[in-house]
Amino acid sequence: MTQIQLYNTLTRTKEKFAPIDADNVRMYVCGPTVYDYAHIGNARPVIVFDVLYRLLRHVYGTEHVVYVRNITDVDDKINARAVKEHPKMELNAAIREVTERTASQYRKDMLSLGNLDPTIEPRATDNIAEMIVMIETLIEKDHAYIAGGEVLFDVNSMADYGKLSNRNLDEMLAGARVEVEAHKKSPGDFVLWKLSDENQPAWKSPWGRGRPGWHIECSAMSQRYIGKHFDIHGGGIDLVFPHHENELAQSRCAHGTSHMANVWMHNGFLQIEGEKMSKSLGNFYTVADLLETKKFGARAWPGEVLRLAMLMTNHREPIDFTKKRLEEAEKNLTRWKSAMLKLGLSFSEKNREEYQALGPCSKLLAHLANDLNMSGVVAELHRHAGGDKEHNARRLFGSMQLLGMVTFDGMQAFEEAQNAGPSHDNSDQIEVKIAARLAHLNSKEWGEADAIRDELTAMGIKLKDGKDEVGNRVTNWEVE
Repeated sequence: MTQIQLYNTLTRTKEKFAPIDADNVRMYVCGPTVYDYAHIGNARPVIVFDVLYRLLRHVYGTEHVVYVRNITDVDDKINARAVKEHPKMELNAAIREVTERTASQYRKDMLSLGNLDPTIEPRATDNIAEMIVMIETLIEKDHAYIAGGEVLFDVNSMADYGKLSNRNLDEMLAGARVEVEAHKKSPGDFVLWKLSDENQPAWKSPWGRGRPGWHIECSAMSQRYIGKHFDIHGGGIDLVFPHHENELAQSRCAHGTSHMANVWMHNGFLQIEGEKMSKSLGNFYTVADLLETKKFGARAWPGEVLRLAMLMTNHREPIDFTKKRLEEAEKNLTRWKSAMLKLGLSFSEKNREEYQALGPCSKLLAHLANDLNMSGVVAELHRHAGGDKEHNARRLFGSMQLLGMVTFDGMQAFEEAQNAGPSHDNSDQIEVKIAARLAHLNSKEWGEADAIRDELTAMGIKLKDGKDEVGNRVTNWEVE
């Protein structure tokens, strides 16, 4: 069996992964708060942990891996959005409209990026009873207290609070620059339950009509669906503190366990063209923007290109999400797909079952199992694309299929487009693209020119650059 190694944020080391139960490998990843469409930064953890999910299924068997990714559908940001968008609608109905629409778009976007659905996708509002029980337990064990109309977790009741984020509690409190709210014992204490007014969603509880704090939601959902102690907890690096630190604290204290998850994994930040993504900077892009509009790089981008652009950098490192990165990803995908066909694969229906059963290259699998080492993975894909045997093509397809970069149907469509070549109907379109490329070349916009060349190559068009009698650039083309 392939030995998986993962970097554990909790221990700050790369460790051999040993599931608690190899027949029931369990992973929980924090999902979206559904008040707005997912931006491209939100997509990174989904893609990273989808690759890990695929690896776990490959190693341990599909039926032996449970992947939980929640939906947070109770949050003050949701309330504000619902009131803003539907000021005349009854509050609960307005909240439901916002959360259902946003969750639906989220699923659509994530599928477009090649992600599998999680095994279980619980909603916070379906688990309020479990949250209340956990809060009652924390109060009974003197880890929580009632004050100022809230139930608060007492961080001083846990000896090693701050271990995940490597923060010393005394230092955190000494460095606090905000005044301690009068009802709190300590500035680090966080809300488990808060009262609601008539303009906020609410549920009955022993402490009054109210709603849960953010952190308790994931503790309750993970416990309900995969237990008090499970294998992997994942999310973005921004969640280490306070969200994951507080999740870990309340779960361990409620259950009396030494661990919540054995491995805590986090992906790095994402920035856009060297800057932090921000609406005020005009560089804020949703996944839907990139898939469906020309807001970034003057064109829409296929989901598989966005996926590879995310995966070309190892998951713990920050990503600078640029047009150049997307162009490089698209060029790589075109090369790898074309290589499969040149090396003898034919995506006809008679081959569907056989091809879909193809597995990855053993060397590539070893890189993937080494803390999702994507630089090694990409190098192996290039190696097979540069091979000269059908075996290379089979390993290429099996590997890319495992990574979620291609499907049989997608390759079937690519092959049909290649075989069809340019027709009389699209020759005018080809000429327009060639003219645009020449304009970019004359303006020394090499990246834009290369992108059009790669697009034409994928269509089966071979370009031949030259100059006319007076020295102007000209390009002739033919079908390969």
